[in-house]
Amino acid sequence: MTATQAVRGFVAGFLAVLIFHQIALLLLHLAGLVPATPWNMAPVPPLGVPAVISAAFWGGLWGIVLVLLAPRLGGEAGYWIGSILFGAVVVTLVAWFVVRPIKGLPVGAVFAWPGVTIGPIVNGAWGFGTALLLRLLPDRRPDPARA
Repeated sequence: MTATQAVRGFVAGFLAVLIFHQIALLLLHLAGLVPATPWNMAPVPPLGVPAVISAAFWGGLWGIVLVLLAPRLGGEAGYWIGSILFGAVVVTLVAWFVVRPIKGLPVGAVFAWPGVTIGPIVNGAWGFGTALLLRLLPDRRPDPARA
């Protein structure tokens, strides 16, 4: 992985939280499935940054991981399906079984309806958005044929 690829992954993942993840959360909120509102500006510990910026930062780090995995996802369909499933399954499982316990939150709470659907939906939307933004962001790697 090059530094350029890592930056592209971070930027795509960061922006995907601000756009796709939060729009999915908005739709779930408008449907009455979640009380949480999108683009939450409440400060979160330990640095006191807005919750949405904290989420976007972590989305950026996950975007770097997705850049590493993308070449292994197969062809065109594999890229899209794999990116969505990576967000919906992997990111959600880490949120449930790693992040929640670290924050002192109960894991079992996410398995009640509609909680069990929220993570996969918003994180799957993030996966799709990250994949889309990675396709749209220019790749400025030097062309080895010109060297």
